[in-house]
Amino acid sequence: MAMTRKQKRLAIIAGLGVVLAVAATLIFTALRDQIVFFYSPSELHEKSVAIGQSVRVGGLVEDGSWIKDGENNTFTITDGESVTTITYVGILPDLFREGQGVIAEGSLVSSGQFTATTVLAKHDENYIPKEIADTLRAQGEWRPEQEAPSN
Repeated sequence: MAMTRKQKRLAIIAGLGVVLAVAATLIFTALRDQIVFFYSPSELHEKSVAIGQSVRVGGLVEDGSWIKDGENNTFTITDGESVTTITYVGILPDLFREGQGVIAEGSLVSSGQFTATTVLAKHDENYIPKEIADTLRAQGEWRPEQEAPSN
């Protein structure tokens, strides 16, 4: 029984669809952990991130935790459940404050501290990164004055 041109075309399209689905599955599986914008301090400990692996970690800077010695900065961030100590050499953003949301990009070192290469702070008084806000809401640590204005 010979296939018609229409059946051949449909078979080719179906075959290409299967190949694309398999390729997409392989890509998403390989990049599963890299798709996350950042880890909260709790997730950083739970997921056992490898020493030296470049990641982002975000949370609220704990009050009274910031120690500044010239360009050497040490502070802790929290998600209300766990804390992570961050060291950063350089000038922090002008908007960096204790009690405010930050995202630090860098890697874990063998001591368990996080060494940041970049620190991002909120950009105005009414903003907290969405990912941090969602994490804090999920853990019941959300403070209403952190609410972002709806535009």
